[in-house]
Amino acid sequence: MSFSGRSKFVSEINVTPFVDVMLVLLIIFMVATPMMSQGLDVDLPQTKQVEVLPTDADHMILTVRRDGKLYLDEYAVDNIEELEGYLQRLVKEKNKSLFLQADKEVPYGIVVEVMGHIKAVGIEKLGVMADQPDDAAKPGAAGAPKAGQ
Repeated sequence: MSFSGRSKFVSEINVTPFVDVMLVLLIIFMVATPMMSQGLDVDLPQTKQVEVLPTDADHMILTVRRDGKLYLDEYAVDNIEELEGYLQRLVKEKNKSLFLQADKEVPYGIVVEVMGHIKAVGIEKLGVMADQPDDAAKPGAAGAPKAGQ
């Protein structure tokens, strides 16, 4: 048997299924990403002049919720003694800034106690977060996290 025309193998890669899968993954990540960065629900006290929180990754936020639970970024801290170890490893050794946000219903004594533990670790720069009052908020700046020194 002889073949008059030799057929060659097609060695091209069909990228259409690959592009379809990548577009589906892109859509899934675009929908899921905003849900992952919601943060913790805290009713911050209000003050007239606050600065916008820096957007770089060189800071961490310590949250004291209304029920007294502590969170370092989104991770729960079981007790205040454990907090000192986390602050030493995650904030001081990595030279990050620390911001404290406490619900306005948290007693002042608890906030001062937390600040005392922060100072005991050796963190000297501590930012305190607050919101602007509704009547003093500038247009377009509503909902942005604020920080003050």
